[in-house]
Amino acid sequence: MPFHVQQAEQIRIYRDAWKKAGHKREPAISVSRSIFALINDTDRAYFGRGQDGRDEVGYLDEKTRAIFGRSYAAEPEKLIEQLTKDEAIAEADTLLLTVPNQLGVEYNAHVIEAILKHVAPSLGWR
Repeated sequence: MPFHVQQAEQIRIYRDAWKKAGHKREPAISVSRSIFALINDTDRAYFGRGQDGRDEVGYLDEKTRAIFGRSYAAEPEKLIEQLTKDEAIAEADTLLLTVPNQLGVEYNAHVIEAILKHVAPSLGWR
């Protein structure tokens, strides 16, 4: 089962348990994703190298296996199409963007601005 589907199921289970526990308000739920809109040659050089968009398996330490959700890197139109299929993003209240801090503040500001200008409006994100 893809990571985003598992994560969406976990969110639904959490919300149900929250309600059953008697809480009156809705819980705040966030998910994080690495999302890169490829809008210039620098973006394509860093992130446009034919990534297959699959989840990855890794280890948190020598014994603890973990599933890491895919990164999204594509032209804005394709990103919009891909992101509408991410069930966990649809279930969450907040989306946290993970950015590669080693590329510096200026480039990361560009990454976030590209999402805000070229992707977020089409998805109804604010």
